[in-house]
Amino acid sequence: MQNLGIYTDLAVEAQEMAIQRTGGEIEGVSVTEERKEYSMVTRIKVLNESAAQKIGKPVGEYVTIESQGLSTNNREIHNSLSGVIAGELERLINFDRLREDSTIFVVGLGNWNATPDALGPRVIHYLMITRHLYKEVPPELRKGLRSVCALSPGVMGLTGVQTAEIIKGVVERVKPEVIIAIDALAARSVSRLGTTIQISNAGIHPGSGLGKKRAGITQKSMGVPVIAMGIPTVVHATTIANDAIDKLFSSSKFAGAERERYNRLDPKYKNQIINEVLQPFFGNLVVTPKGIDELIQDMSRCIAGGINVALHPDITLENLSLYLA
Repeated sequence: MQNLGIYTDLAVEAQEMAIQRTGGEIEGVSVTEERKEYSMVTRIKVLNESAAQKIGKPVGEYVTIESQGLSTNNREIHNSLSGVIAGELERLINFDRLREDSTIFVVGLGNWNATPDALGPRVIHYLMITRHLYKEVPPELRKGLRSVCALSPGVMGLTGVQTAEIIKGVVERVKPEVIIAIDALAARSVSRLGTTIQISNAGIHPGSGLGKKRAGITQKSMGVPVIAMGIPTVVHATTIANDAIDKLFSSSKFAGAERERYNRLDPKYKNQIINEVLQPFFGNLVVTPKGIDELIQDMSRCIAGGINVALHPDITLENLSLYLA
C-alpha cells in the first residue's frame, strides 16, 4: 500500500482496501463486530502469513474501537470508552496467566515536542505507576494493585538512539511480563482522525504510518508479549487530494463515460500526479485536525483511564477520575 502512496496504521482500513483491491473477502482474515453504548468494536484476526501479506499487517488480532464521542470533551462517553479499552486489554493480556507480582511495562512512544505525536508521552503522565512502591505496600493491599512501570523514550531525532534499542535495554533490566506501547497513528480516512482507537497484540513499528523504517517493538524482538495501542492523529495530504478527486468524478457533473475512463486509471499514476503537485512545496505532507492540543489531552486521559482500570483491580470506572488528576 505504501508503494501506492497510501499510508495507514489501522488494520480496519488495510482490510477495507484489500477487499476493494481483490473484489472479495480475504482468506485467512476473520472479522467480527460488536455494538457498544457509545462505540462500535471491530475485531480483526489475521490468521496466517498469506493473509498478512495481502492486507499488509502482521499476524495477530487488531481491535478497533470507533466512536465520534472520543473527539468530544464528554466525560461520560470517555469513561464508557475507558471501560471498553479496559475490557479489550484484559482479554488480550489474559492476566490469569501472569504471576500476581508480574511487572507491566508501559511505553509512551512519540515526540513530546510535536503535539500530534505526543499521545504516548501524555498517556504516561496520567498512569498509576506503582513498581517503585509495590514492595512497600502491605501484602493485604497488593491485590488491588499491580507492579507498573513506564517510560517515554522520545524519538531518534531527539536521542540518536532507536526507540526499540532503548526499550530492549529496559526490558532486559526490569524483566516485565508484558509491554504496552502507545503511539499516535496515521489514518487513511479523515473521518477516523481522533475518533478511532486501535489495540493489537501484534506489536508496533514506530513511524510506519509515515513511511519510516524503524526496528519493531514486537514479542519476537523484545522476548515478551507486546500490546500496541494508538489513535490516528494525522492523515496524508495525498489521500485527502485523492479522495477529493474521486468524489468529484463520482458526482453528476461528469458523464458516465468520463467517470468510467477515470476509474480505469492506474492508482499508482493518480498518486504520482498528486505527489508531483505537492512535492515542490510540501514534500510528504501530513495533516492534523484543528484543536489537536485539546484532542491529545482528552484522548490521552481516555486511554490512560482504560489502562489504569485494566491493570489495577482497585481502580474502577466509578473512582477512575481520582487517579487521572
